[in-house]
Amino acid sequence: MEKVAEHSTSTSTSAGVSEPTGWARARIILVLGALVALVPLTIDMYLPALPAIGESLDASSSATQLTLTGTLLGLGLGQLVMGPFSDAVGRRIPLIVGIAVHVAASLLCLIAPNVLVLGILRVLQGAGGAAGMVVALASVSDLFSGRTAATTLSRLMLVNGAAPILAPTLGGMILLQLSWRGVFAVLAVLGVVLLVLASLALRESLPPERRHKGGMGPVLRSYRQLLSDGQFMVMILVAALGMSALFSYISGASFVLQEQYGLNQQQFGVVFGLGALMIIASTQFNVVLLRRFSPKRIVSGALAVATVAGAVLTTVALLGLGGLPGFFVPLLFMLGAVGFVLPNAPALALERHGDSGGTAAALLGAFQFGLGALMAPIVGLLGNDGPAMAMTMTAGVLIALIALTVVTKLSGSNHADEAAAEAA
Repeated sequence: MEKVAEHSTSTSTSAGVSEPTGWARARIILVLGALVALVPLTIDMYLPALPAIGESLDASSSATQLTLTGTLLGLGLGQLVMGPFSDAVGRRIPLIVGIAVHVAASLLCLIAPNVLVLGILRVLQGAGGAAGMVVALASVSDLFSGRTAATTLSRLMLVNGAAPILAPTLGGMILLQLSWRGVFAVLAVLGVVLLVLASLALRESLPPERRHKGGMGPVLRSYRQLLSDGQFMVMILVAALGMSALFSYISGASFVLQEQYGLNQQQFGVVFGLGALMIIASTQFNVVLLRRFSPKRIVSGALAVATVAGAVLTTVALLGLGGLPGFFVPLLFMLGAVGFVLPNAPALALERHGDSGGTAAALLGAFQFGLGALMAPIVGLLGNDGPAMAMTMTAGVLIALIALTVVTKLSGSNHADEAAAEAA
């Protein structure tokens, strides 16, 4: 991560520091993308093994899904800690500590005797992986603003997007040679590699004069300030609901595609990767759209498309029309629409609080992964089938669309009132 003094650019962030351009910006995206990739690898690599884990540990499908819930819960709680920590001491130290925790938890998963212990260890694994997520978002907030931040997040998601494509396929390949425990051995090795990368390749993006001092007092004040910002909280809700649709898909996909539609572990990896590829395509086309449209307008349009696609998906799933192609085509459209929400909604939220980038990113991540943690048990309780997954995905994007519409209208009314007052 480049020091501010080393950037040569004419643009500035909201905090008054210059934005990196050219090769400096590309290097930041590559390094942060590699670190953020640890989260989807941790979530997705063991998805093909979920049925096998249930058989090995004599656990039901719902109980096995709770290990995924544990991972997402750890990601949410870990960000609440790592965000303020990174605002106080800088970005590098929390990142290194978090990845070390992830490696230790991955090694312990190798000897987990039952599904309860595995779930607890997955919470720790998620908490460690949270450091990469929150530090990456906070670093983007440190260095970029506005459309540039949204564009950078889109590029970051290109690097990060390869992980969901490769992870289930890699997990399926590991399962051809090893048991499900081998997946965690590979995660431990990847964690060590990323720990070396974080130690050697990252420089600090948060200068000492911008760090929060004074213990817990400033942290609590930052959270209070963020929670009292209505527009910020609505944009966090929109981002979290968009992410919830993705986690509904992640939590139910292995059971729906393998048990309902009869795919094996390797076929599941390929089909799951096609969905991830659709998301990547959307995030990159988002960069083109940002040249003509505002991030908020893109989010609004994407949520409308996702709601329509979700309605079609739910209908197809309930009526059993078209087999796997009939189910997967509207699912692809829905995932593609969600891909436009993922970079833009966080950028809209984080640009309002650049001076508390770590804490704001932590709150954003906690909402995203906390809500995502609820999706696995909900999909399980509804039946762990196509209709359950389709209905939870559609509900998320529909509520997000309603929330964004309401806050946009209220914001427009407030701007009109302010303009009238100035004219008077």
